[in-house]
Amino acid sequence: MINKDSLTHHISAQFNAELEEVRSHLLAMGGLVEKQVSDAVNALVDADSGLAQQVREVDAQINQMERDIDEECVRILARRQPAASDLRLIISISKSVIDLERIGDEATKIAKRAIDLCEEGMAPKGYVEIRHIGEQVRKMVQEALDAFARFDADLALSVAQYDKVVDREYKSALRELATYMMEDPRSISRVLSVIWALRSLERIGDHARNIAELVIYLVRGTDVRHTGLAKQAPAAAADDKA
Repeated sequence: MINKDSLTHHISAQFNAELEEVRSHLLAMGGLVEKQVSDAVNALVDADSGLAQQVREVDAQINQMERDIDEECVRILARRQPAASDLRLIISISKSVIDLERIGDEATKIAKRAIDLCEEGMAPKGYVEIRHIGEQVRKMVQEALDAFARFDADLALSVAQYDKVVDREYKSALRELATYMMEDPRSISRVLSVIWALRSLERIGDHARNIAELVIYLVRGTDVRHTGLAKQAPAAAADDKA
């Protein structure tokens, strides 16, 4: 098991500092991405084209942060040749930044839909679902990052499992909106913009799940992407069975 103390166990204080710095940069990028998701949802629901444009402009900054963190990871791998938990940390960070960058891309897509709807006129349906699912996936991103910050595999597990709830609500919203479009064909173009925004939110949930699974890998050394989450038990439950 890995925890915060693991970051300060090296003889080289410089190595300790490098690991903590790259982890801090990941969390800073995550905070920016989380805000981007929140702002994109608010821009769409509130028909705020100015806020939507701000979300789109932040995307370049997020892309640069991904490149910078990736370079940091490569330098650490080349100079330090980390092993065991250190190697898992670098691998988890390098993979998580990819998911964070893609979350940023999806938020930018939602912002584009918000601008389109400001120009076309608001859709007659779907805003309650956007706000609700938007808050769910924003919280997933936040808690996945919190789990990374605290090396909390139990929290990460709950985030990963929650993705199924988001998927169910997304499918339910799609069915309702499809029915509405059949009843009112004049609304199709605008409702489709809402549907594409919901699709982006569902994908954000998938990326948050990916980050959560990487936290489980980091802390427990178990790759759950293919073995499944059902075999993972919270630490407290595992202690009870022991």
